[in-house]
Amino acid sequence: MRVPQVRMQSQLAQISIDTQNAHQDIRQPKATQEIEQPSADLSIRTRPGRLTIDQSQAWYDMGLKSAIVSRNDWAREGYQDVMAGIARRVREGTEQMKIENDGNALVAQATRNAHKDQKQINIKFIPSVFSVKTDYQPAQVDIRIEANQPLIRHTTNKPIMTYTRGQVTTEITQEQKLDIDFADLYYRSFGYEMLI
Repeated sequence: MRVPQVRMQSQLAQISIDTQNAHQDIRQPKATQEIEQPSADLSIRTRPGRLTIDQSQAWYDMGLKSAIVSRNDWAREGYQDVMAGIARRVREGTEQMKIENDGNALVAQATRNAHKDQKQINIKFIPSVFSVKTDYQPAQVDIRIEANQPLIRHTTNKPIMTYTRGQVTTEITQEQKLDIDFADLYYRSFGYEMLI
């Protein structure tokens, strides 16, 4: 018995996909920074110390005087001696006026004036102690400092980006195919007439 057959043979399509990944490169350059520090303004003013030594009293004690000082000293001593002489004469005159008092005023005055007063012996330091006078004014230092702020300048750098796009490549490596084959199939009056 002949059984009609339809034979079908198919082949699937094959697709190849080639993928190339995207690539991104990012580089960030460092910021450019400049720092400048100006020196501080320093001002120093010094008034030197002053030492004053006055030894005029020591020279005076040793008898080394200037002409003006000697003249003034002699004038003062002469004035004192004159005043002392006037006072002595007034005192002696008053004693002589009061003759009613018991006593011989003229004899007493003559005795007193006949002998000079004895000099007293004493130790005297020449020049006298602390006759040299010193005065010291210490030095003064005025320091002024004015700080200057640092100068900072910075520049930011933008990032450097490199981007390579990804790519997908598709390709048909095998076409699809369908083979149809008929066996033992005849056409009759209402269909096929020949062997297909």
